[in-house]
Amino acid sequence: MADNQPPEKSSQRATDAPGAGQFGRKLLKSTSVVSLMTLLSRILGLVRDVVLARMFGATIVMDAFIVANRIPNMLRRFFAEGAFSQGFVPVMARYRETDDRDEARRFIDAIAGTLGLTLFAVTLVGVIAAPILVWIVAPGFVGEDGRFDLATAMLRFTFPYLFFISLTAFAGGVLNTYGRFGASAFTPVILNIALIASALWLAPHLSEPGMALAYGVLIAGIVQLAFQLPFLAAIRSLPRPRWSPGHEGVRRVGKLIVPAIFGSSVAQVNVLVGGIIASMLGVGKVSLLYYSDRLMEFPLGLFGIALATVTLPYLSRQAASNSMQAFSDTLDWSMKLVVLIATPAAVGLVILAGPLIATIFYGGVFTESDVRLTALSLQAFAIGLVGFSFVKILAPAYFAREDTMTPVRIGLIALGVNFGLSVVLSFFLTRAGYEGTHAGLALAISVAAVLNAWLLYRGLRAEHVILHSPGWPVFLLRVAVGVATIVASLYFLDRPLEWWLSASTSERAIWLTVVVATGAVAYFVALLAVGIRPSQLRHRTA
Repeated sequence: MADNQPPEKSSQRATDAPGAGQFGRKLLKSTSVVSLMTLLSRILGLVRDVVLARMFGATIVMDAFIVANRIPNMLRRFFAEGAFSQGFVPVMARYRETDDRDEARRFIDAIAGTLGLTLFAVTLVGVIAAPILVWIVAPGFVGEDGRFDLATAMLRFTFPYLFFISLTAFAGGVLNTYGRFGASAFTPVILNIALIASALWLAPHLSEPGMALAYGVLIAGIVQLAFQLPFLAAIRSLPRPRWSPGHEGVRRVGKLIVPAIFGSSVAQVNVLVGGIIASMLGVGKVSLLYYSDRLMEFPLGLFGIALATVTLPYLSRQAASNSMQAFSDTLDWSMKLVVLIATPAAVGLVILAGPLIATIFYGGVFTESDVRLTALSLQAFAIGLVGFSFVKILAPAYFAREDTMTPVRIGLIALGVNFGLSVVLSFFLTRAGYEGTHAGLALAISVAAVLNAWLLYRGLRAEHVILHSPGWPVFLLRVAVGVATIVASLYFLDRPLEWWLSASTSERAIWLTVVVATGAVAYFVALLAVGIRPSQLRHRTA
């Protein structure tokens, strides 16, 4: 990115130049666009989860759907929000750097054809092997309660979603590389609309209402892919698929994407491990973990994933042009935003877990006991929110430089810690007769996420990839003051869980809005009082 004016002082850092300010504003604007689209998706996602909770609760049907949706949903996380972009975007960025549109088009065509045919074969195998996959993901379902058969039937309709959403992720990767973030960020909204419609209008007409959810997932995948095509055509990048596994760019993406799937998605693998163990803890435990994970994912998806989506193309271009100072500056800027947003969000989730669950999910077949148990696992998940967020921005720093093996090694360590803690906590909590054994699984996932983030960060520091700007100790102290303010305000305004359970839906919603809004205002007023200004977030100064 060229500077349009000379710097005022020769000693200024590159990020002080007007071009860097323009970069900062553009990056923040792009992040805001993705965050707004993601906000819409997450709001509809909450509406979807409210519908599911009140219609199906923590029951056999919901357990079966969560497991049937877990495989394509996890791969959606790997591809749409993770590894595919981290394998594809750096290679695509190098083609853009050469300004050779014809070669870029041939690369897009080769990826589309090779990926499409491969996905078709995988999807066919997945549908045929549905019973085996359910047994692997949820061994506790094998028995006479009906969860295994229902999950298998659902999986045969949800698994093809992998085919459509992976091609959708490919389309989104192309659009993101060209700076078009809005369309791909809006796409998840379609899934939420399809599931809400299926639950409300299709389910009542079926002999097995839960199957409506599986049908909704398949319909959503088809529509999501079709939605991307006009936007690709607008930038003259609509692919003409060709089977070209030998294409140089395809081979490079393949080398990057396989380890990237694991390295960028350890959190999801940890959730899978937790789900396997949860399936053995009894009916409803899988659902309880799902509902709490969904609320934890709200701030993570709204900001952490949005920031990672936007920064990866910039990091990839900076790495491709060997602009490592700008690369470091981008990471430094991203880490500050994570600390600024994810820290108070995590604290808020811990304090308001009960009120949030009661306000959003309580009612219908979702009982008071479900509220209390879901709140426990939400608090445990919230402990790891900052770690989850840092992984989302630190892992791409490796992939943008085409280093895929380091995140894999670190991920294996985190996965081992998660598995060990999950087994130990489940064993001791079960022996103690503790009803919230699933919360131990959530805590193990959070500890693994924090460890994963720390090891990724330590590796980047050791390689001198991250060189922090001055003022970090003061910045952290200011954020701590803001967090202390939000803690005080939330504790002052919060009420006992019994009040939340006895209040009407409107009373809960109104008071929760007051509590959250007051806490947010208190936090940002405190930040202003201690010297943090919005202008500092648009571009950094030395």
